[in-house]
Amino acid sequence: MADVLLFHHAQGQTPGFLAFADALRGAGHTVHPPDLYAGRSFATLDEGMANARSIGFQKLLDQGVAAAEGLPDDLVYAGFSLGVMAAQRLAQTRPGARGAVLLDSAIPLGEFAPDWPAGVPVQVHGGEADEFFMDEGDVDAAREVVAAADDGALYTYAGCGHLFADASTAAYDADAAALVRERVLAFLARL
Repeated sequence: MADVLLFHHAQGQTPGFLAFADALRGAGHTVHPPDLYAGRSFATLDEGMANARSIGFQKLLDQGVAAAEGLPDDLVYAGFSLGVMAAQRLAQTRPGARGAVLLDSAIPLGEFAPDWPAGVPVQVHGGEADEFFMDEGDVDAAREVVAAADDGALYTYAGCGHLFADASTAAYDADAAALVRERVLAFLARL
């Protein structure tokens, strides 16, 4: 079983985010979901992004990286959208990473480290109707990360928008979300 450090998206620890964490726990994995918003969550992405901007993206990244302190080295780092910043940085820079799962976002190589670390498998999941993922460079960054990894996979989901795997968001797609969970659980099971 894997130890997973799971970062929330801009809307915070929504019920759908917490349900995803519970699905991983239900399969026997240990999940650490730090709350970078101190208990606040937001009904819309716009509200969540306004909150993130007011806190500061660098401060959120620093808090996310600090959340790994005191946890085992052999973590799987996972994040939804905004949470990908901390998950990917830790996967690329903290020694001992066991794997990474990036949902709805990816950061170009070189932002945190010049290369993807050898021996660290990665999965990236994104919606084909997600304007952030498809039109703002994330899908290109995802392709770059997957190509650089010894063991990498990029999955895209037709008709799905941003945060489609979170049951509490407007973009939720039950069938695609079930497939994401299935693929993530299979990934964790083999680590």
